[in-house]
Amino acid sequence: METMSPRVQNIVSTLKGSGHRITPQRLAILREFADSDSHPSVETVYAAVKPNFPTTSLATVYKTIALLKEVGEVFEIGFGEGSNRYDVRMPEPHPHLVCLKCRCILDADLDSLAHLTEILATSTGFRILGHRLDFYGLCPDCRETEPN
Repeated sequence: METMSPRVQNIVSTLKGSGHRITPQRLAILREFADSDSHPSVETVYAAVKPNFPTTSLATVYKTIALLKEVGEVFEIGFGEGSNRYDVRMPEPHPHLVCLKCRCILDADLDSLAHLTEILATSTGFRILGHRLDFYGLCPDCRETEPN
């Protein structure tokens, strides 16, 4: 039996603790989402899981994402055209760098964002429940292919 990453183990524990079953298909889906560093879409995960679990449907992947949302184990990165991507490795709001050409998404490490959130809450009286901050541009690979 394959070993699970600590993140997958944590999610499995959370799901079991809330009374959910861990089927082989669900575990494969969890692994694809949680062990990815590319913020995959449902379709990407489905394509990766399908060869090893041919009876898995796209609906099963969507249901797994819905379940992960329910237990707070996923951060959804929504885009206007409906092609959402998901971050299961870091399921809390955090900034991203998004390439407009190849659509890669990278996590941005901004320690000052927590401080800024606190300042905004104090100055406005808001109880901030979440945030979304994305930076758009061209990744280094796409910049290399751009004409000068």
